[in-house]
Amino acid sequence: MSRPITSSPRRLTIRDVAKAAGVSLTTVSHALNDRGVVDPVTRARVKQVAADLGYRPNVRAQRLRSGSANSIALVSSMPFAVSGGVSRLGFMMEVAGIAAEAAMRRGLALVFVPPLEDAQAFLEGLDIDGAILLEPMTHDPNVRLLQERGVALVSIGRQGGGADSLPFVDLQSTATAHLLLNHLWEQGRRRIALVQSSALRDSYASHKKAYENFATAHAMSLRYMQVEESLGEAGGQEACAKLLAQYPDIDALCVPVDAFAVGALRAVQQAGLRVPQDVMIATRYDGLRARTAEPSLTAVDLHLEQVATLAVELLFEHLSGDKSRMSVLGPKPELRARASTQRDA
Repeated sequence: MSRPITSSPRRLTIRDVAKAAGVSLTTVSHALNDRGVVDPVTRARVKQVAADLGYRPNVRAQRLRSGSANSIALVSSMPFAVSGGVSRLGFMMEVAGIAAEAAMRRGLALVFVPPLEDAQAFLEGLDIDGAILLEPMTHDPNVRLLQERGVALVSIGRQGGGADSLPFVDLQSTATAHLLLNHLWEQGRRRIALVQSSALRDSYASHKKAYENFATAHAMSLRYMQVEESLGEAGGQEACAKLLAQYPDIDALCVPVDAFAVGALRAVQQAGLRVPQDVMIATRYDGLRARTAEPSLTAVDLHLEQVATLAVELLFEHLSGDKSRMSVLGPKPELRARASTQRDA
Protein backbone atom coordinates (compact mmCIF):
# COMPACT_ATOMS: atom_id res chain seq x y z
CA MET A 1 0.00 0.00 0.00
CA SER A 2 1.54 3.32 -1.06
CA ARG A 3 2.09 6.04 1.48
CA PRO A 4 0.16 9.28 1.11
CA ILE A 5 2.13 12.13 -0.37
CA THR A 6 2.66 14.87 2.18
CA SER A 7 3.56 18.37 1.17
CA SER A 8 6.30 20.22 3.02
CA PRO A 9 5.21 23.17 5.17
CA ARG A 10 4.83 26.41 3.21
CA ARG A 11 7.84 28.66 3.57
CA LEU A 12 7.03 31.90 5.34
CA THR A 13 7.48 34.98 3.19
CA ILE A 14 7.99 38.67 3.74
CA ARG A 15 4.27 39.10 3.01
CA ASP A 16 3.41 37.01 6.07
CA VAL A 17 5.60 39.24 8.24
CA ALA A 18 4.10 42.40 6.76
CA LYS A 19 0.56 41.16 7.36
CA ALA A 20 1.29 40.12 10.96
CA ALA A 21 3.09 43.38 11.73
CA GLY A 22 0.51 45.54 9.95
CA VAL A 23 3.09 47.33 7.80
CA SER A 24 4.09 47.49 4.13
CA LEU A 25 6.42 45.08 2.35
CA THR A 26 8.93 47.89 1.91
CA THR A 27 8.95 48.62 5.64
CA VAL A 28 9.57 44.96 6.43
CA SER A 29 12.40 44.77 3.89
CA HIS A 30 14.09 47.90 5.25
CA ALA A 31 13.61 46.85 8.87
CA LEU A 32 15.00 43.35 8.44
CA ASN A 33 17.97 44.54 6.39
CA ASP A 34 18.74 47.60 8.57
CA ARG A 35 18.34 49.88 5.59
CA GLY A 36 16.10 52.72 4.56
CA VAL A 37 14.24 55.09 6.88
CA VAL A 38 12.28 53.16 9.50
CA ASP A 39 11.68 54.49 12.98
CA PRO A 40 13.45 52.41 15.69
CA VAL A 41 10.23 51.25 17.37
CA THR A 42 8.76 49.93 14.12
CA ARG A 43 12.07 48.34 13.12
CA ALA A 44 12.28 46.49 16.46
CA ARG A 45 8.61 45.40 16.24
CA VAL A 46 9.02 44.03 12.71
CA LYS A 47 12.11 42.07 13.74
CA GLN A 48 10.28 40.66 16.75
CA VAL A 49 7.28 39.63 14.64
CA ALA A 50 9.59 37.93 12.14
CA ALA A 51 11.35 36.08 14.96
CA ASP A 52 8.04 35.01 16.54
CA LEU A 53 6.80 33.69 13.20
CA GLY A 54 10.05 31.86 12.59
CA TYR A 55 10.67 33.76 9.36
CA ARG A 56 13.97 33.07 7.62
CA PRO A 57 14.93 35.13 4.56
CA ASN A 58 15.43 33.34 1.28
CA VAL A 59 19.02 34.35 0.73
CA ARG A 60 19.09 33.27 -2.92
CA ALA A 61 15.95 35.23 -3.76
CA GLN A 62 17.23 38.22 -1.81
CA ARG A 63 20.40 38.21 -3.81
CA LEU A 64 18.56 37.97 -7.14
CA ARG A 65 16.33 40.90 -6.21
CA SER A 66 19.04 43.16 -4.85
CA GLY A 67 21.93 42.17 -7.09
CA SER A 68 24.18 42.11 -4.01
CA ALA A 69 26.37 39.26 -2.80
CA ASN A 70 26.03 40.07 0.92
CA SER A 71 29.71 39.38 1.28
CA ILE A 72 32.88 41.45 1.66
CA ALA A 73 36.57 40.63 1.43
CA LEU A 74 39.58 41.39 3.59
CA VAL A 75 42.50 41.89 1.23
CA SER A 76 46.18 42.33 1.97
CA SER A 77 49.29 42.81 -0.14
CA MET A 78 51.49 42.55 2.96
CA PRO A 79 53.51 39.32 2.70
CA PHE A 80 53.12 36.62 5.33
CA ALA A 81 56.80 37.07 6.20
CA VAL A 82 55.86 40.23 8.12
CA SER A 83 52.10 39.95 8.66
CA GLY A 84 51.87 36.34 9.75
CA GLY A 85 55.07 34.36 9.83
CA VAL A 86 55.49 30.60 9.67
CA SER A 87 52.55 30.03 12.03
CA ARG A 88 50.27 32.26 9.88
CA LEU A 89 49.24 33.92 13.16
CA GLY A 90 49.82 37.63 13.40
CA PHE A 91 48.57 41.09 12.50
CA MET A 92 46.69 39.96 9.40
CA MET A 93 44.94 36.98 10.96
CA GLU A 94 43.97 38.92 14.09
CA VAL A 95 42.26 41.54 11.95
CA ALA A 96 40.62 38.83 9.80
CA GLY A 97 39.08 37.03 12.77
CA ILE A 98 37.64 40.19 14.31
CA ALA A 99 36.42 41.58 10.98
CA ALA A 100 34.62 38.32 10.19
CA GLU A 101 32.71 38.54 13.46
CA ALA A 102 31.82 42.21 12.92
CA ALA A 103 30.70 41.50 9.35
CA MET A 104 28.50 38.61 10.45
CA ARG A 105 26.65 40.92 12.85
CA ARG A 106 25.82 43.06 9.82
CA GLY A 107 24.55 40.09 7.85
CA LEU A 108 27.66 39.97 5.69
CA ALA A 109 30.02 37.08 5.02
CA LEU A 110 33.74 37.83 4.98
CA VAL A 111 36.21 36.25 2.55
CA PHE A 112 39.87 36.48 3.48
CA VAL A 113 42.16 36.99 0.47
CA PRO A 114 45.77 36.40 1.62
CA PRO A 115 48.81 37.79 -0.23
CA LEU A 116 49.39 34.85 -2.56
CA GLU A 117 50.76 35.00 -6.10
CA ASP A 118 47.39 34.23 -7.70
CA ALA A 119 45.38 36.50 -5.38
CA GLN A 120 44.61 39.03 -8.12
CA ALA A 121 43.26 36.38 -10.46
CA PHE A 122 41.03 35.21 -7.61
CA LEU A 123 39.89 38.77 -6.89
CA GLU A 124 38.87 39.33 -10.51
CA GLY A 125 36.11 36.74 -10.23
CA LEU A 126 35.25 37.05 -6.56
CA ASP A 127 31.58 37.97 -6.02
CA ILE A 128 31.71 40.64 -3.30
CA ASP A 129 29.97 43.92 -2.52
CA GLY A 130 32.94 45.58 -0.84
CA ALA A 131 36.45 45.04 0.48
CA ILE A 132 38.63 46.09 3.39
CA LEU A 133 42.28 46.57 2.48
CA LEU A 134 44.93 46.11 5.12
CA GLU A 135 47.49 48.96 4.99
CA PRO A 136 47.56 49.23 1.17
CA MET A 137 50.64 50.54 -0.61
CA THR A 138 50.80 53.74 -2.65
CA HIS A 139 50.26 51.91 -5.94
CA ASP A 140 48.65 48.79 -4.54
CA PRO A 141 47.58 46.48 -7.41
CA ASN A 142 44.65 45.16 -5.35
CA VAL A 143 43.24 48.67 -4.96
CA ARG A 144 43.44 49.35 -8.69
CA LEU A 145 41.83 46.04 -9.63
CA LEU A 146 38.92 46.43 -7.21
CA GLN A 147 38.33 50.06 -8.15
CA GLU A 148 38.13 49.06 -11.81
CA ARG A 149 35.43 46.55 -10.82
CA GLY A 150 33.50 49.25 -8.97
CA VAL A 151 33.79 47.50 -5.60
CA ALA A 152 33.31 49.69 -2.50
CA LEU A 153 36.61 49.96 -0.62
CA VAL A 154 37.77 50.91 2.88
CA SER A 155 41.32 50.64 4.16
CA ILE A 156 42.71 49.93 7.59
CA GLY A 157 45.39 52.57 7.73
CA ARG A 158 45.63 55.42 5.24
CA GLN A 159 46.74 54.31 1.78
CA GLY A 160 50.40 54.99 1.14
CA GLY A 161 51.07 58.30 -0.59
CA GLY A 162 48.48 60.21 1.43
CA ALA A 163 46.11 60.60 -1.53
CA ASP A 164 43.09 59.92 0.73
CA SER A 165 41.27 58.43 -2.24
CA LEU A 166 40.05 55.57 -0.05
CA PRO A 167 37.89 55.84 3.07
CA PHE A 168 40.09 54.65 5.93
CA VAL A 169 40.41 53.92 9.63
CA ASP A 170 43.28 56.03 10.96
CA LEU A 171 45.76 53.81 12.83
CA GLN A 172 47.43 56.87 14.37
CA SER A 173 50.84 55.76 13.13
CA THR A 174 52.59 59.00 14.08
CA ALA A 175 51.29 58.75 17.65
CA THR A 176 52.49 55.14 17.78
CA ALA A 177 55.97 56.15 16.61
CA HIS A 178 56.17 58.85 19.28
CA LEU A 179 55.09 56.35 21.95
CA LEU A 180 57.99 54.05 21.07
CA LEU A 181 60.63 56.75 20.63
CA ASN A 182 59.67 58.68 23.76
CA HIS A 183 59.68 55.47 25.79
CA LEU A 184 63.21 54.61 24.67
CA TRP A 185 64.36 58.17 25.39
CA GLU A 186 62.80 58.06 28.86
CA GLN A 187 64.79 54.89 29.51
CA GLY A 188 67.95 56.96 29.04
CA ARG A 189 68.72 55.90 25.47
CA ARG A 190 70.35 58.58 23.34
CA ARG A 191 71.53 56.67 20.25
CA ILE A 192 68.32 55.19 18.89
CA ALA A 193 68.28 53.53 15.47
CA LEU A 194 65.26 52.83 13.24
CA VAL A 195 64.89 49.62 11.23
CA GLN A 196 62.01 50.03 8.79
CA SER A 197 60.42 48.43 5.74
CA SER A 198 61.08 49.88 2.30
CA ALA A 199 57.50 49.23 1.14
CA LEU A 200 55.42 52.32 0.34
CA ARG A 201 52.87 52.01 3.14
CA ASP A 202 51.66 55.00 5.11
CA SER A 203 52.56 53.62 8.53
CA TYR A 204 56.16 53.07 7.43
CA ALA A 205 56.44 56.59 6.04
CA SER A 206 54.85 58.02 9.20
CA HIS A 207 57.34 56.20 11.43
CA LYS A 208 60.29 57.40 9.38
CA LYS A 209 59.12 61.02 9.41
CA ALA A 210 58.41 60.87 13.16
CA TYR A 211 61.89 59.42 13.74
CA GLU A 212 63.56 62.17 11.70
CA ASN A 213 61.61 64.88 13.55
CA PHE A 214 62.42 63.25 16.88
CA ALA A 215 66.13 63.12 16.04
CA THR A 216 66.13 66.78 15.08
CA ALA A 217 64.27 67.82 18.22
CA HIS A 218 66.67 65.86 20.45
CA ALA A 219 69.89 66.63 18.54
CA MET A 220 70.30 62.90 17.88
CA SER A 221 72.19 61.49 14.91
CA LEU A 222 70.16 59.44 12.42
CA ARG A 223 70.85 55.71 12.37
CA TYR A 224 68.51 54.16 9.83
CA MET A 225 68.19 51.00 7.75
CA GLN A 226 65.49 49.78 5.33
CA VAL A 227 64.44 46.15 4.79
CA GLU A 228 62.42 44.39 2.08
CA GLU A 229 59.12 43.15 3.56
CA SER A 230 59.41 39.72 1.98
CA LEU A 231 62.67 39.03 3.89
CA GLY A 232 60.83 38.92 7.24
CA GLU A 233 62.80 37.98 10.35
CA ALA A 234 65.96 37.15 8.38
CA GLY A 235 65.88 40.58 6.77
CA GLY A 236 65.54 42.28 10.13
CA GLN A 237 68.45 40.30 11.49
CA GLU A 238 70.71 41.17 8.56
CA ALA A 239 69.78 44.88 8.66
CA CYS A 240 70.41 45.10 12.38
CA ALA A 241 73.78 43.37 12.05
CA LYS A 242 74.79 45.96 9.44
CA LEU A 243 73.61 48.80 11.65
CA LEU A 244 75.59 47.53 14.63
CA ALA A 245 78.68 47.23 12.46
CA GLN A 246 78.21 50.75 11.13
CA TYR A 247 77.15 52.32 14.42
CA PRO A 248 78.58 50.24 17.29
CA ASP A 249 77.38 52.85 19.78
CA ILE A 250 73.67 52.10 19.19
CA ASP A 251 71.90 51.71 22.53
CA ALA A 252 68.30 51.23 21.32
CA LEU A 253 66.44 49.92 18.28
CA CYS A 254 62.97 51.09 17.23
CA VAL A 255 61.74 48.35 14.89
CA PRO A 256 58.04 48.89 14.06
CA VAL A 257 57.62 45.65 12.07
CA ASP A 258 57.53 42.86 14.64
CA ALA A 259 59.10 40.32 12.27
CA PHE A 260 62.09 42.60 11.82
CA ALA A 261 62.21 43.17 15.59
CA VAL A 262 62.59 39.43 16.27
CA GLY A 263 65.41 39.33 13.72
CA ALA A 264 67.00 42.40 15.30
CA LEU A 265 66.91 40.69 18.68
CA ARG A 266 68.86 37.75 17.27
CA ALA A 267 71.45 40.06 15.70
CA VAL A 268 72.00 41.91 18.96
CA GLN A 269 72.40 38.67 20.88
CA GLN A 270 74.72 37.17 18.27
CA ALA A 271 76.88 40.29 18.54
CA GLY A 272 77.42 39.43 22.20
CA LEU A 273 75.26 42.31 23.43
CA ARG A 274 72.63 42.11 26.15
CA VAL A 275 68.98 43.11 25.81
CA PRO A 276 68.01 45.45 27.41
CA GLN A 277 71.22 46.35 29.27
CA ASP A 278 73.29 47.16 26.18
CA VAL A 279 70.60 47.60 23.53
CA MET A 280 66.87 48.08 24.06
CA ILE A 281 64.36 46.98 21.40
CA ALA A 282 60.77 48.12 20.87
CA THR A 283 58.26 47.23 18.13
CA ARG A 284 54.79 48.31 16.99
CA TYR A 285 52.47 45.31 16.87
CA ASP A 286 51.72 43.68 20.21
CA GLY A 287 51.27 40.19 18.85
CA LEU A 288 52.51 36.65 19.33
CA ARG A 289 56.04 37.43 18.18
CA ALA A 290 56.48 40.27 20.68
CA ARG A 291 55.00 38.36 23.60
CA THR A 292 56.92 35.11 23.05
CA ALA A 293 60.35 36.55 22.19
CA GLU A 294 63.12 36.06 24.74
CA PRO A 295 63.26 38.57 26.27
CA SER A 296 59.70 39.68 25.48
CA LEU A 297 59.46 42.79 23.35
CA THR A 298 57.96 46.11 24.32
CA ALA A 299 55.17 46.81 21.83
CA VAL A 300 52.05 48.88 21.22
CA ASP A 301 48.46 47.75 21.65
CA LEU A 302 46.71 49.06 18.51
CA HIS A 303 43.33 47.79 19.78
CA LEU A 304 42.77 45.88 16.56
CA GLU A 305 39.43 44.54 17.76
CA GLN A 306 38.07 48.09 17.63
CA VAL A 307 39.96 48.95 14.44
CA ALA A 308 38.51 45.98 12.53
CA THR A 309 35.00 46.71 13.77
CA LEU A 310 35.30 50.37 12.75
CA ALA A 311 36.44 49.30 9.27
CA VAL A 312 33.43 47.01 8.80
CA GLU A 313 31.07 49.73 10.03
CA LEU A 314 32.58 52.33 7.69
CA LEU A 315 32.35 49.95 4.73
CA PHE A 316 28.74 49.13 5.61
CA GLU A 317 27.92 52.85 5.62
CA HIS A 318 29.34 53.25 2.12
CA LEU A 319 27.55 50.14 0.89
CA SER A 320 24.31 51.60 2.24
CA GLY A 321 24.85 54.84 0.32
CA ASP A 322 26.06 56.97 3.23
CA LYS A 323 29.44 58.29 2.10
CA SER A 324 29.60 61.24 4.47
CA ARG A 325 32.56 59.81 6.40
CA MET A 326 35.83 59.32 4.54
CA SER A 327 37.89 58.59 7.63
CA VAL A 328 37.43 57.34 11.17
CA LEU A 329 39.93 57.92 13.96
CA GLY A 330 41.08 54.64 15.40
CA PRO A 331 41.51 54.04 19.14
CA LYS A 332 44.40 55.61 20.98
CA PRO A 333 47.46 53.30 20.87
CA GLU A 334 48.85 52.16 24.23
CA LEU A 335 52.40 51.12 25.07
CA ARG A 336 52.97 47.67 26.55
CA ALA A 337 56.40 47.86 28.20
CA ARG A 338 58.17 44.51 28.53
CA ALA A 339 61.58 43.09 29.37
CA SER A 340 63.30 44.31 26.19
CA THR A 341 63.20 47.90 27.49
CA GLN A 342 63.13 47.41 31.27
CA ARG A 343 66.35 48.77 32.76
CA ASP A 344 66.17 46.51 35.79
CA ALA A 345 65.68 43.38 33.70
